Amino acid sequence: MNWINNVVRPKIQKVFKKRDVPDNLWIKCGNCGEMVFHRDLAIALNVCPSCNFHMKLGTKERFQQLFDQGEYEEVALPDVAVDPLKFRDQKRYPDRIKEARSKTGRNDAVTVAHGALDGIETVISVQDFAFMGGSLGMAAGEGIVKGAQEALARKAPYVVIAAAGGARMQEGILSLMQMPRSIVAIQALREEGLPYIVVMTDPTTGGVTASYAMLGDVHIAEPGALIGFAGPRVIEQTIREKLPDGFQRAEYLLEHGMVDMVVHRHELKGTLARLIRLMTHRPASPRKDALPVVQPPVPAA
Repeated sequence: MNWINNVVRPKIQKVFKKRDVPDNLWIKCGNCGEMVFHRDLAIALNVCPSCNFHMKLGTKERFQQLFDQGEYEEVALPDVAVDPLKFRDQKRYPDRIKEARSKTGRNDAVTVAHGALDGIETVISVQDFAFMGGSLGMAAGEGIVKGAQEALARKAPYVVIAAAGGARMQEGILSLMQMPRSIVAIQALREEGLPYIVVMTDPTTGGVTASYAMLGDVHIAEPGALIGFAGPRVIEQTIREKLPDGFQRAEYLLEHGMVDMVVHRHELKGTLARLIRLMTHRPASPRKDALPVVQPPVPAA
């Protein structure tokens, strides 16, 4: 009996033991419900190959898509007070910051980098929704302002990839003050004649929309992006009326003149390059390989 228990049974269990398989190999599209293999989704820049639904894209992936050969240099941002109001709700505010930093690997919601975009030195700020909903606090505000200052110093175009749920309530009035600060920084760019382009992704709302996100020389939106100040549910409850279909979505705003163009993520770099060359009076790119076209993977039959 001991021989059966100690030798035979463990060997049988080892043969039929299930392998430990990661649970994130397949990702479900939030629009059509299609299950997409994670590598195929990464190749497609987090765009569903079945319905073209634009899922959220991380900071690193944004930079790698837009900068030539994925090469760039991040800009150091000024330090700010972590918890100026000693705020606490269900958790202490420093604990929330720590969790967000651990989750994203970023110091805060906004990261700034510079590098070549189609051979043109460009400064890009990316607002990451994964970091506390991309909320605008003092650190994020410093990121937007520092990006503008870096563009001024380098005489370079400035591109902001916006994604936010609004101001960060844990910082109170200090977060709201980032709105006028960012406006002043953008005005300095305009006075120097430097291009300022905003790419609004899903979602771009609240104080971000009410400040630097709507001050671009050109406003680009990703397909289906929610863009506005208050959300549709809040508006419906306030005016007590049913909103039109697609209200506050990128395509609706394009029809009503709030954005200049809706651009598929795979075409974003090429569009930015053409706009920057047009706005800086530069000839079209002579390099055929400067703007690679990302082909989405063909879904399995």
